[in-house]
Amino acid sequence: MPANFTKKLLFGCAVLALSGCGLRTRSLQDFLRDPFLTETHVENAHMARPSSVIVCRSKQCAPSKLSMSREYIHNSLLHLLQNNSRQTAMVCEADPGTHACLENYIQLPITIGIVPGYFYIDSLKLTDVSVAKGNTQINLVLNYNVSYNGQTPDCLPAQTIVYAQNVSNIIMEDPGYMCKMNAIGQTTIKTVFSIDYIDLDYGFIGGYYSIGLSGPSYGGGTGYMMLRLPKDAYPLAPNIRMPGKSKVANKAFDILEAESPVANSVYSNTNVKVFPLKK
Repeated sequence: MPANFTKKLLFGCAVLALSGCGLRTRSLQDFLRDPFLTETHVENAHMARPSSVIVCRSKQCAPSKLSMSREYIHNSLLHLLQNNSRQTAMVCEADPGTHACLENYIQLPITIGIVPGYFYIDSLKLTDVSVAKGNTQINLVLNYNVSYNGQTPDCLPAQTIVYAQNVSNIIMEDPGYMCKMNAIGQTTIKTVFSIDYIDLDYGFIGGYYSIGLSGPSYGGGTGYMMLRLPKDAYPLAPNIRMPGKSKVANKAFDILEAESPVANSVYSNTNVKVFPLKK
């Protein structure tokens, strides 16, 4: 048996003995970078799909398919997002059963050039909320607070849509937004969020996510996350009286309200008052 063949055979046996099952889940590049590293966790490449959507209202939670319509889900989400327009929502990795946060961020394994690292999102800002023509989807402009390996890149806003195809299929997704994570080129980040939990009382939205990066930095992963909005979904109470516009008008309102407090307390939760005329 030639000596070169014997050396190659022994080297191959040594590689298999040291790596074990690691070659099944690691690329050749990863193995050559660190052949002794054991893989402890493998990300699921497929995003889980919820079987039903839980909606909480008036401190009670129930599956939406039992007593709600697609239009109700759409309108409830619209009210919740409009109430939180220009607000910052916290993002956390959560347990899909209890909807409790496990970390104050979501974390994804990525590769920056040839350097391995982690990609983090801990919050997002709802810069704009609008209704699409035909009332079939909700248009959002989201600014994600992104970081990786202790650095914060410059990212463009994500043009995002939210639509309820039916009561059990509610999706939030974007076509991809750009981040400057390398000296050369831009990295595209694409997000899909399948919503299965909506709490109108406390402003929570939960669901399964899939985030992928493409470009000089690449990677991604899936999991379950919660969006914690600062405001709830109700009440929708626009301010009808414009403060500071007319001091005379505001003074007249105060006088009439003092003269007839019973009649003016009919709509106690709004700024609309009843002003009876005395004969």
